[in-house]
Amino acid sequence: MTAYTARIGDGVAGFDAAEWDGCAGAANPFVSHAFLSILEESGSARSRTGWQPLPIAVTDEAGRLAGVMPAYGKSHSQGEYVFDHGWADAYARAGGAYYPKLQIAVPFTPVPGPRLLLRDPAAAPALIAAAEAVVAHHALSSAHATFIAPEQVPLFEAAGWLIRTDSQFHWQNDGYRDFDDFLAALASRKRKAIRKERAAAVAGLDIVQLSGAAIGEADWDAFWQFYQDTGARKWGHPYLTRTFFSLLGERMADKVLLVFARRNGRPIAGALNLIGADTLYGRYWGAVEEVPFLHFELCYYQAIDAAIARGLARVEAGAQGGHKLARGYAPTPTFSAHFIADPNFRAAVADFLARERQAVARDIALLTEMTPFRKAD
Repeated sequence: MTAYTARIGDGVAGFDAAEWDGCAGAANPFVSHAFLSILEESGSARSRTGWQPLPIAVTDEAGRLAGVMPAYGKSHSQGEYVFDHGWADAYARAGGAYYPKLQIAVPFTPVPGPRLLLRDPAAAPALIAAAEAVVAHHALSSAHATFIAPEQVPLFEAAGWLIRTDSQFHWQNDGYRDFDDFLAALASRKRKAIRKERAAAVAGLDIVQLSGAAIGEADWDAFWQFYQDTGARKWGHPYLTRTFFSLLGERMADKVLLVFARRNGRPIAGALNLIGADTLYGRYWGAVEEVPFLHFELCYYQAIDAAIARGLARVEAGAQGGHKLARGYAPTPTFSAHFIADPNFRAAVADFLARERQAVARDIALLTEMTPFRKAD
C-alpha cells in the first residue's frame, strides 16, 4: 500500500503547471493551473478578498505529485453559490466560530467538476484525509467541497462527509445538426415562442462570436463594463478584477468564447463562456443598453449554436435561472460535500440535508415535467 505525504502550498501558481495539469486533466478548464493561478495573480482570489489560497497536495513515495485539491481559507461565505449562511448563524448562536473554514472549490465559479485532481486514483482517500487534517490542525469549523463532479461524490461519501444536493439547468446536445433541428424537438408553441424571442432580440444588432486571437484588449474593456454592471447589481461589487480578464485572454484565449451584441459597431452587451472538452460553460453576462430578450439570446441561444457547431455534449449556463427551463435547459442535480468537525453540529446539519435532498428531488421531478420538449404519445 502506497504511503502518501501531504502538504499545503502557498498558491496554485507555486506549483509546476505541467504537474498540476497532469492531475487535473484537460476536460474542465476551471481546475487548470492557468485558470486558478490567474485568479490568484489578478488579485481576485487572495487573502484580502477572503479567499486565502491553500492548495493541498499529496505525493507518493517517490516524491511525485499524486493528487491536488484547489482549497481556500474562507473568512466569509461569499462567491460560493452553495449557501451556508444559515449554518454559520446557527453555529454562532450556539457559541461557535464558523469562520474561518476550508473551501474546496473554484472561486466564484458554480461549475461542477473534479475537486480531487488525481494523477493516481488511489490517492483520493489520502487527499480527503489531508483536508480533514487541515481542519483539525487549525481548529477550523468545517471543510466544504462544492460543485463536485457526480463521479467523485462516492469518494467523499465513503470518507463520511455529508452530501448536499441542489440543481442547475443544463442543455443536452442530442446530436442536433443545427438550431432548427433542436427546435424541432420542442412543442410547437415553445418553438414559435423561441423564434419570436430570437428575432426580437437581434433586431438592429449584429451578433458576433469571438475566440482565440480574435479577442483583443478593446473587447475586454467592453466586457469589463458589462461585468461591472451585472456584478454591482447581483453582489454589490464585482468579484473579479479587470486584470483577471486580460490574463484570461493572454493565457487561455483558445478556451474563451465571447459573444457580443453590437449596435452600429459598438458593443452594447456580451456573454463570456469557457470551452471544455465536451461542455460549453456560460459564466458572465452584462449590458449597457436594455434590449428585450437579449439576455436569452446571448447567454442561452448563442451558447446552443456554439455547442452544436463545436460538437459539444452540453451547455452549462451557470447557477439559478428558472427562465432557462422554457428555453430547453433541463434541471440537473449538483452536489457538494461537507466535513463538520463538531459532532453535535454535524448531526443537526445531517438532519437538515436529509430533508433538503427530498425537497430538491421533488423540485427536479416537477421541473422535468415542465420542459418544452415534445411529449411522447
